[in-house]
Amino acid sequence: MNAALRRTVLIVAILNLAYFGVEFVVALRIGSVSLLADSVDFVEDASVNLLIFFALAWAASMRARVGMVLAGILLVPALALLWALWGKFTTPVPPEPFALSITGTGALAVNLFCAFLLARFRAHSGSLTRAAFLSARNDAIANVAIIGAGLVTAYLWMSVWPDVIVGLAIAAMNIDAAKEVWEAAHEEHKAAA
Repeated sequence: MNAALRRTVLIVAILNLAYFGVEFVVALRIGSVSLLADSVDFVEDASVNLLIFFALAWAASMRARVGMVLAGILLVPALALLWALWGKFTTPVPPEPFALSITGTGALAVNLFCAFLLARFRAHSGSLTRAAFLSARNDAIANVAIIGAGLVTAYLWMSVWPDVIVGLAIAAMNIDAAKEVWEAAHEEHKAAA
């Protein structure tokens, strides 16, 4: 099971890193807060999955410690969002809505595929695989919201606010996922001690 899980998290890490590049470039080009937050989230997911790849060979107590570190990593996109929000408030130009929705659709496809790959392992190896699965699941939900923000901006409300609201929601989901992973890692650490 560990060999299959290691292979899976490596594939997920590579996919996340590849789509980070796509989403980051588009986010900068169209000035999207939600895409920028989500692109940083792709880097975070790649990091989480690479850490899992290496940590699966470690003892349970060390994996629990890594799980606690991963909880902190899940908060990184929230910090990126604050930086992007500052830029959006100083220059309140809405992002190009169709590029936003199309890029969000690509991200959704990548995240759904990653969540599908990770779903069978979500209860294996505790906080590590839980972190990977929660990241992929939360990202898929965020991508649906990004697509919606693009459609709302295009057809209902040409404003920065749909993008900003989705960016804030992405940050809130990452904070909640970090809390869940921290709690699972803390329980594993107590059990291993």
